[in-house]
Amino acid sequence: MTAPTDAAGRGTDAGQGDEAPLPPLGSVGLLRWAWRQLTSMRTALVLLFLLAVASIPGSVLPQRGTNPLRVSQWLQDNPATGPVLDRLGFFDVYASPWFAAVYLLLFVSLVGCVLPRARQHWRAVRTPPPPAPRRLERLPQAVEFESDVEPADVLALARAALGGWRRRESPPEAGWLAAEKGYSREVGNLVFHMSLVALLVGVAVGGLFGWKGNVIVREGEGFSNTLTQYDAWGGGRMVQADGLAPFSFTLDRFTVDFERGEAQRGAPRVFVADVTYRDEPTSTGSRTTIEVNEPLAVDGAKVFLVGHGYAPHFVIRDATGAVVFDDSVVFLPQDGNFTSTGVIKVPDAEPALGISGLFLPTAALDDVRGPHSTFPAPDFPAVFLSAFTGDLGMDSGVPQSVYTLDTSQMDQLGLESLLPGDTWSLPDGAGTVEFTGFERWASFQIASDPGKELVLASALVAIAGLLVSLFVRRRRIWVKALPREGGGSLVQVAGLSKAEDAGLADEVARVASRLGWPATMDAPRADRRTT
Repeated sequence: MTAPTDAAGRGTDAGQGDEAPLPPLGSVGLLRWAWRQLTSMRTALVLLFLLAVASIPGSVLPQRGTNPLRVSQWLQDNPATGPVLDRLGFFDVYASPWFAAVYLLLFVSLVGCVLPRARQHWRAVRTPPPPAPRRLERLPQAVEFESDVEPADVLALARAALGGWRRRESPPEAGWLAAEKGYSREVGNLVFHMSLVALLVGVAVGGLFGWKGNVIVREGEGFSNTLTQYDAWGGGRMVQADGLAPFSFTLDRFTVDFERGEAQRGAPRVFVADVTYRDEPTSTGSRTTIEVNEPLAVDGAKVFLVGHGYAPHFVIRDATGAVVFDDSVVFLPQDGNFTSTGVIKVPDAEPALGISGLFLPTAALDDVRGPHSTFPAPDFPAVFLSAFTGDLGMDSGVPQSVYTLDTSQMDQLGLESLLPGDTWSLPDGAGTVEFTGFERWASFQIASDPGKELVLASALVAIAGLLVSLFVRRRRIWVKALPREGGGSLVQVAGLSKAEDAGLADEVARVASRLGWPATMDAPRADRRTT
């Protein structure tokens, strides 16, 4: 027997062709659906994960805000991938549009998720516990026993046993009592998420109004908080470089001492910078000491001591015997023993000179490693120099690093090693280089982060809220006492938790024992589930 069909040959059986089509979603419905998706906890977790993933390039790749020289060097070393990553914003991650998009979406998602839950929890706190179910014995944890105590007295004992709980009592003829506790669990959960929102606000404030920079200062020299004084500087979108606080400081003395024992040999034991600072250019200088993890706080910024090294001093004369260079040059350490490299550019010499150098605090030379330092302290200082003459490329208009020497248009004059006080006469009468000694330098990071206090407070509050939400249990307990023929009561005690709660059975047993539950009876049933 064939199924009936309509004129178009479609089946007319129930459920095959008589279902009404769904109405169109519409623009308002689409927006409502998108908002619900965005403010769901699942979306918030995905966005939080994406934010963590998006932060990885900012930790792996050099960033323009902190070290523009390294960014330029990275682009030169990677001509294929460098420009692509640069266009995508991987060298300025935290200011890139895609990072800001994830950041703002997470912020909106958390706010849209937390506010409705807060309103719902506020209503729940003001609502009394629900009445006792008709069949208490069907709950996951339940106890039933007979007692010689009258129902009214049983409920009085239940009120005493549940003294710290929010309670609701039935009319006398119904004979039940409902109690609930653990509202702070949801409070902790809401506090945790609100703290995340506050943390995002703190990060945004620091990103918009904060700034930081790095500078190397030699002993006896000073630093003033202007943009031109920094070796590297990065500021937020709302920071004006000409509005920096006008403080300054002078590095009076830098002291460092190294471990000489076998254990941790070469590790710094003393790492101190003695400075004189001024809040204003006209103010009287104040002396202080900057150490690791003990920065100088001045005018809303902090000055951190982050590194140190050596600056060998050279006196260079050209072919005419005129002094064309007389200064200390910062050399950058390359290893833990402070094998340091640096360059000297002398465009005023005739002909122009360029010198690439290697400074060794405790010099050693072997066939395997070549010249190197065996200890970071200046026990046997020496320099190894390579001199060049020709075009330094300083008139090309392309910026150059003071720590690199472009020898592509230069000719090498020779190599030489010098001890303090030695003089090298350059070949072909090009001049002389005298190594007179060395000075120390210290590296400072000056930073202002106006959102750090909010970030720290938010993180601490978030941890506290998370602990509360993890360890507090939301529980409900009902006690029902029904009159029994001949006197006494039939007592039922049952409990319910909103999540897995291994302690609920003990809670029910505690209340039941206060009401006269015999200790010899079986424990509350945990194998049943509500139907």
